[in-house]
Amino acid sequence: MAIYTFAALYIGSYEVGMKIFELSAKKKLRVIDYVRKRIEIGRDTFSKGNIGYEMVEALCDTLEQYVQIMKEYKVEAYEAYAATALRDSGNELFILDQIKIRTGLTVQVLSNSEHRFINYQSLAAREEFEDMVKKGAAVIDVGGGGLQITVFKEGNIVKTEHLALGAMRLREQLEKQSVGLEQYELQIEETVNKELEVFSAMYMQGVDISYLIFIGDYITEIMSRAEKNHSDKTVKAEKFVRYLERLRQKNIEQICAELGLSNDNDPLVVPYMIVFGCMAKKLGAEELWVPGVSISDGIACGYALKHNIYRIPHDFEQDILSAARSLAGRYLSYSPHIEALCAMSTLIFDTMKKMHGLSKRERLLIQVAAILHDCGKYISFANAPQCSYDIIMGSEILGLTHHEREIVANTVLYNTYTLPDYHEATQQMDHESYLTVAKLSAILRVSNAMDRSHKQKFKNVKAAVRGKELVITIETEDDIALEKTLFHAKTAYFEKVFSIKPVVKRKRIYKV
Repeated sequence: MAIYTFAALYIGSYEVGMKIFELSAKKKLRVIDYVRKRIEIGRDTFSKGNIGYEMVEALCDTLEQYVQIMKEYKVEAYEAYAATALRDSGNELFILDQIKIRTGLTVQVLSNSEHRFINYQSLAAREEFEDMVKKGAAVIDVGGGGLQITVFKEGNIVKTEHLALGAMRLREQLEKQSVGLEQYELQIEETVNKELEVFSAMYMQGVDISYLIFIGDYITEIMSRAEKNHSDKTVKAEKFVRYLERLRQKNIEQICAELGLSNDNDPLVVPYMIVFGCMAKKLGAEELWVPGVSISDGIACGYALKHNIYRIPHDFEQDILSAARSLAGRYLSYSPHIEALCAMSTLIFDTMKKMHGLSKRERLLIQVAAILHDCGKYISFANAPQCSYDIIMGSEILGLTHHEREIVANTVLYNTYTLPDYHEATQQMDHESYLTVAKLSAILRVSNAMDRSHKQKFKNVKAAVRGKELVITIETEDDIALEKTLFHAKTAYFEKVFSIKPVVKRKRIYKV
């Protein structure tokens, strides 16, 4: 049995951490060391917009020490990530350059959706997770810069949304404006509750939540005090809220002492407590589950899955498709047409495998594009393609990277509009992305023309490549004059991209 030594490094808003793991098919993740250093780079980002040189110096010094620890453990591979505090700073590129020069480490800066998906992977690996989301659950992932709420109904993602309610961000915005701890706590509570009220009104109608699943710092310590018998890591929501209310009667030093924190005057514990409490009260769950996962666990889990070290049964692609369908439904896209277009696009994609040279991942992206291609009509029929693009880029789909979302949005945009020449599109897309968008949009155009009437006239559709033709065979007893006219109008672009001509052959069905 192969065992891999792996290091997961994460630069957070107020802490730089590294976990050393042993990865294997049998034991999956085994932590062999965990080192952490408090460096509040978010304090500079959220108050000044740039990270100061003292913070950069401390960050590089710490990472140099971590590199030495990795050598001592003979780490075979590592991944290093940063999120909000570095991503939102004005000197991000210069800091990454300094880290590379001084430590040799390559740090990837995550978009919010990428960050949350990493945490989600380690959560989905837990056996309890599947049962909870089938009963209705919301995952609350709280960090220093923001929090993510992902809502599940009957096992499917119905909404994921980022709120700028991170503990450090709240502290930097409100602490200096408050007179005393009581007013500070009240301002945090009002800010969080206001956002939650809007979120609930927009997204929680008709959704019953049985479980809140918390991810974040301090929650494990709070959980262990709120529920003494917590072998299954769950607690009744009412009991959890009562404990937090008692805890808030104490000062910061007393709170830190009760929770057993190493820092006896940790200023972040208060905003975390208030955020957790507001979520527990406002979202109406019966129970809370604290699985104890961190982003370091998610980084290691993602690496193991990517390199086939072990597998988990959860279907992440289905999550993506479920989230896309939920988004399309919110904008009243016509569901039968969406499903017909999704099936047709997938059929052509699979038939053209040797011609397009794309991977299984792009197969998923064209399905998402098919599902979301019409969502902009909710805003404007006349400008639907651009509106669809804006909706996709303005929405998060858990499991898709920011780059993948751009490919989907551009595929939808150029399903209707003319794709500009590459030299005109270089500010939007690199060479590889341009080719991918061209191929996916060509397939989507032809597929969309096949159901332009939105009446799903074709049955038993089959496709095959014969010489220089993509032959699509259909069965129908309906008039397809509209589809034939629009199909021919779309073939020129398809031929330009693939050097192959799509043709439709009709197999007439006679009524008996």
